[in-house]
Amino acid sequence: MKSKYVLPLFLLFQIVFLKILRYFPDFVEGFYSNNFYIRISHFSRTLLGKIPFSVGDCIYAVLIISIIGWFWKTRKTWKTEWKNHLLKITGKISVFYFFFHLLWAFNYYREPLFQKMEIKKEYTDAELLAFTKRLIAKTNEIHFKITKNDSAKVVFPYSQKEVFQMNISGYNNLAKENPYFKYEILSVKKSLFSIPLTYMGFGGYLNPFTNEAQVNDLLPMYNFPITSSHEMAHQIGFASESECNFIGVLATVKNENLYYQYSGYSFALRYCLGIWQFKNEKVFERLKKQTHTGILKNYKESQDFWKKYDTFIDEGFHFLYDNFLKTNNQKDGMESYSKFVDLMVNYYKNRPL
Repeated sequence: MKSKYVLPLFLLFQIVFLKILRYFPDFVEGFYSNNFYIRISHFSRTLLGKIPFSVGDCIYAVLIISIIGWFWKTRKTWKTEWKNHLLKITGKISVFYFFFHLLWAFNYYREPLFQKMEIKKEYTDAELLAFTKRLIAKTNEIHFKITKNDSAKVVFPYSQKEVFQMNISGYNNLAKENPYFKYEILSVKKSLFSIPLTYMGFGGYLNPFTNEAQVNDLLPMYNFPITSSHEMAHQIGFASESECNFIGVLATVKNENLYYQYSGYSFALRYCLGIWQFKNEKVFERLKKQTHTGILKNYKESQDFWKKYDTFIDEGFHFLYDNFLKTNNQKDGMESYSKFVDLMVNYYKNRPL
């Protein structure tokens, strides 16, 4: 067999292997997520965590420039050598795909968190309504403790660098209840691509090759704790977006700091209100009236921020990312972000907020 066919065929083998792997979550959980991945992620974070800028973003920048350069260099030979060029591209995708899974993405196939924590996924409308009302009361309480005025929005007093460091406290508290949420070796950074990320509609991302958590530094600051905690959940080996939203909320609300608790509770409440807005407009309006005006002002702050950057670009990237998630064992795609409410409702059924 000619060597130029080896890597493209290896890509086909990987795709078939992953189709089979989804039926063995216990194997992935034991061998990869709780063993090999922990070692490789700790090594990456130890190596790169103290570097003040995002190494992963720099690698991506060099890669993008190299790809553009390669296409420019080969532009005149595509008609005559298109087959060889396609094989080269497929071969490079095959190598990328291999390291993407080896270094992080096998976590897509691990045991679901609702099984691991023995939490039900289903809930009734009555249970959701009861939870939303409890959440409104708790968020109102935290909001008033901070502002002493139910009409004032929360103004976040900490720097972005301080947020990253302070996040660890919430994870430490969370790990006392569930040791598999323990976070070690900080490697969370402001993304060098924050402007493109904003136009794409993303608050952050995990670089699977360097295990650096990247956070969009243009975000409204009250969102910073929950967004960075979400990306840190990816770092400790959870790939599902709904699970990372759930873990991110728990890590912020279990932080002793009121501003962190507000970031987590207000985030969860916004999703619950969004579900009611879709389900029942009258119920939504009643719940909205029970929510402090200051909290709604923070929601408006976020809405105005994203509206400024709202173009066809974010719709295109959301479509691509939706299909990317579905390809990687997340059947709900982009909708999975809101599925963390399933976990929240049932987790807090017998627990105080």
